[in-house]
Amino acid sequence: MAFGLKREELVRWKKNVKKGEIAFLTHFWIDDRFPGCDTVTKVGCADLKKLTAWGRTYGLEPNWIHNDPRFPHFDLFGPRQVDILKKENQWDQIERFSLNKKV
Repeated sequence: MAFGLKREELVRWKKNVKKGEIAFLTHFWIDDRFPGCDTVTKVGCADLKKLTAWGRTYGLEPNWIHNDPRFPHFDLFGPRQVDILKKENQWDQIERFSLNKKV
């Protein structure tokens, strides 16, 4: 279940993914499979080679890509999520979801 997301943020993320850009979208999220994680960051890009190469720089395996035909993406959560968002200078998302306090 996703929440804490504005429609315009989702529209912008989809547009950027389709353009072949590396795009970030963080939202609150609850999934019983991942206890203790209440946010997820979707890092998407329609260019699978570009997304795969980007993921490799952070130790993400290509088979971890959610191969949605329109919006392929990695799902990041937990300490890895915060670490990557910091390295990518996604401070607005870190601050908005108080991610510095969770690591």
